[in-house]
Amino acid sequence: MEKVTFNGWSCLRLANREVELVITRDVGPRVIRFGYIGGKNLFREMPGQQGKTGEAEWQIRGGHRFWIAPEAQPWSYELDNVSYESAEMIAGGVRVRQAAGPVTGLVKQMEITLASDSNTVTVTHTLTNAGGEAIECAPWALSAMNLNGQAVIPLPAKIAHTGRLTHNQTWSLWGYTDFADPRWTLGSRYLFFRQDPSRGANKLGIAHREKWVAYQLDGFLFVKSFEHFDGQKYPDDGCSFETFSNEDILELESLGPLVVLKPGGSTRHVETWKLFKDVPLCKTEADADTFIRPLV
Repeated sequence: MEKVTFNGWSCLRLANREVELVITRDVGPRVIRFGYIGGKNLFREMPGQQGKTGEAEWQIRGGHRFWIAPEAQPWSYELDNVSYESAEMIAGGVRVRQAAGPVTGLVKQMEITLASDSNTVTVTHTLTNAGGEAIECAPWALSAMNLNGQAVIPLPAKIAHTGRLTHNQTWSLWGYTDFADPRWTLGSRYLFFRQDPSRGANKLGIAHREKWVAYQLDGFLFVKSFEHFDGQKYPDDGCSFETFSNEDILELESLGPLVVLKPGGSTRHVETWKLFKDVPLCKTEADADTFIRPLV
């Protein structure tokens, strides 16, 4: 771990021989950069919000952030526009910790590690109830991806009509979800969802038992993996994964189960990220089978 300046902020940098992570120290925290050394940032850096601190309203900033689900005002939007409580070196990475939020009383902590021998990142998100009352909540891990890329979302294998009579998928739709939007391609084995700076908000939530999603951008491939626990209650009527896009970003969002955190109690949610280069853009499901599936 080293201290660096990035976009006008004091930051922390993790790197191996190929890739680097940059984590803000003056705000957030945000993992504001993930990419090959000297290469394109897979995460969005929101214009007009870089290098600034102390704003009176919540700022998305870009990058990867740790939120509280289900989404609600004001608790999901607790301000994080100043330096957070602590950052300490751990084996292979860093542990960053926000003090208990004034609205929720919840402490947010991320342990971020980068493998030395592969382009693999592990992010462990932990919520701890430092307040005096029990709270029902879920950890929510959101990666705001850069412009003009494409999300690739696998679907479960098909089952014959006579093989199973009950449903095996659960999707949640918002009031602005629109499958007539040309950013979507709905296939038999995959969903493709493209970021388009000319189009507004669209969103989908899934009980995502396939446990991985990907984002393609300019030959780079970002893969995010996480668990889905059957039998557990999830936010938004069962969503362990959600994707949102508008003019500025496309988000890949994983969620942990809803839990009732008693005072002093904690819950955690783990993501694994992998980064690859020279991966052709997938235009068909056969392309995804060929170029992405073997890397997951």
